[in-house]
Amino acid sequence: MILTPIARHNLARALDHFGAGLPDQLLRRVFQLIRATSPDRAEGPEAESHRLAALALARNCGMAVHPPDARCGFNWDGAALNGATEAYVVLHEIAHFVLAPSERRRLVDFGLGPGPDTIDHDTAERAAVLSPLDCAEDEAAASLLGIVWEAELGQPALASFLDQNWLEGLERCAAAHFSQVAAGLWRRGLLGPRGVGRGDISQLLHNGEQTR
Repeated sequence: MILTPIARHNLARALDHFGAGLPDQLLRRVFQLIRATSPDRAEGPEAESHRLAALALARNCGMAVHPPDARCGFNWDGAALNGATEAYVVLHEIAHFVLAPSERRRLVDFGLGPGPDTIDHDTAERAAVLSPLDCAEDEAAASLLGIVWEAELGQPALASFLDQNWLEGLERCAAAHFSQVAAGLWRRGLLGPRGVGRGDISQLLHNGEQTR
C-alpha cells in the first residue's frame, strides 16, 4: 500500500528529485535500472510469464516450491515457497531467503513474524525471532533486492518501488534510506559495479551465500 500516493503527472518530477539526492554513480545506476521499468503491474499472460520466471529463479536459488494446488498459510513455511502468488511477491521472498542465515531459513516467514499474505498469524508470531528494528532492516533489504531483480528480469520494478514506499519522505530521507540499504547490499556482494547485471543473477545468489 502506498502511504503517500503520487499523481501520475507528478511522478517524473518526483523521480528526478529522488535521483538528484543519490550521492554516487553506483546508486544512480541502480535507481535508473529501476526507473526504466513500468510503473504499472503486468496482467494476464505477461503476469504469468513473470511469475514463472520468478519461480525459476527461486529454484535456481535452492528454494523448494509448493505445487499450485497446495494450501499455503505462509509465503514461506520453512521448507517451501508458495508459488501461487505474483512475481514480485516471489522475488521478495527469494530476497529474504538469500539474506537469511541458515537457521532462519528453517522458520516460518523467515522468523520475521506475519507478513501481509500470512494466513496463520499465530504460528508466524510464535516463530518470530528478530527485534522490530532488525525486522525493518531485513524487510528494507529484501524489498530493494527483489525490486532490482524485477528490473533485471524486465518486470515492472518501478511499480514495486512505488508500492513499497521508497519515495516516502521524498523531501527528507528517501534518497538517504535508499543509499543506506543499497550500500548494505553492496557490502554483501549482492550489487555489482554496474548495479546488477541480468547475466550475473546466479553469481549474485552465490555471492550472497558466501557472505553469511
